[in-house]
Amino acid sequence: MSASDLAARIAQNIRRQGPISVAAFMTLALHDAQGGYYARRDPLGRRGDFITAPEISQIFGELIGLWYADLWQRIGAPEPLLLAELGPGHGTLMADLLRAAETVPAFRRALRLCLVEASPILRAEQRERLASAEPLFFDDIDQLPPGSLLLIANEFLDALPIRQLVRGCSEWAERLVGLDADGRLAFVLGPENRALTLLVPPSLRGLSTGTIVEICPAAAALAARLGERFAHSPGAALFIDYGYFPSAPGSTLSAARQHRPEHILKNIGAADLSAHVDFAAFAEAARRTGTVVWGPVPQGRFLVSLGAEARLAALSARASPPQRALLESGLRRLIDPQEMGTLFKAMAVTSPGLPAPVGFAETASGST
Repeated sequence: MSASDLAARIAQNIRRQGPISVAAFMTLALHDAQGGYYARRDPLGRRGDFITAPEISQIFGELIGLWYADLWQRIGAPEPLLLAELGPGHGTLMADLLRAAETVPAFRRALRLCLVEASPILRAEQRERLASAEPLFFDDIDQLPPGSLLLIANEFLDALPIRQLVRGCSEWAERLVGLDADGRLAFVLGPENRALTLLVPPSLRGLSTGTIVEICPAAAALAARLGERFAHSPGAALFIDYGYFPSAPGSTLSAARQHRPEHILKNIGAADLSAHVDFAAFAEAARRTGTVVWGPVPQGRFLVSLGAEARLAALSARASPPQRALLESGLRRLIDPQEMGTLFKAMAVTSPGLPAPVGFAETASGST
């Protein structure tokens, strides 16, 4: 199915049933079984539409592997241990993580690898790349087996469907996807509704008319499900993504195709859709379940605290000049405040009573 076919089908549904939420539109554009973005293509890498931290530098995944090994030891070295990744992409992060885990043999032996992946194309690549780890595949975190869990999600939250709410004259309304006078997809505004006002963070409800606020029910639901699990079994989850803290107004929804911005309502199914993560809202949803939230901290500061520069020095000592330059430029891109170092943030969610994870000292909030 082509992008135009999917757009036509969405338009036909709108004619029959009326405008749809931005969240519903994102779900169709990204995950429709026939024409959705993730169902039809490999989006990652220089030949795709965007590139993520594990593809930029091996240091990223290696440091996270050692971070988990350290945390595993400090929570009592449970065995067996479920190691899960949400949206593993090419499997690059996990391959680097597992290689680093080999330096702590007992940790590596304890791991049972679980991958939560929606894309059949990416799942096939993960199965091949990580074959030696014998990964188990799942469609949803609710399907993960019981037991102690360590979870990693890099650039996962930004792809979850969002709703956009707009400040009206007296209450808030919802920004929807409908049709213009020519029958083309267009953003339209639904009616003001007190119930929508209550969905807006209290600190933002009094903003001026026309202000847009984004909420992500799927992220809140994920936090709640993790909290329910961590209340019964020890566990920790690490989220790394681009976003903001505290909550702030404004539309961050964007589309990308071949590493360039794309119009959100064009090339549907052929362009990636994402939105910045509201870390404050995600943290609040997690805290309500009784878990402890650590951070967020800037990605650059987090990676440096894990020893990024020392790892660069060790790799550079064995590298050729071209390899050394590549290693240095890759790490600089991850930690430089002008690149990914500040916009990207790290946040950990853990069971109550667990020790502070490395890189998050004195940043805890929630249950104690």
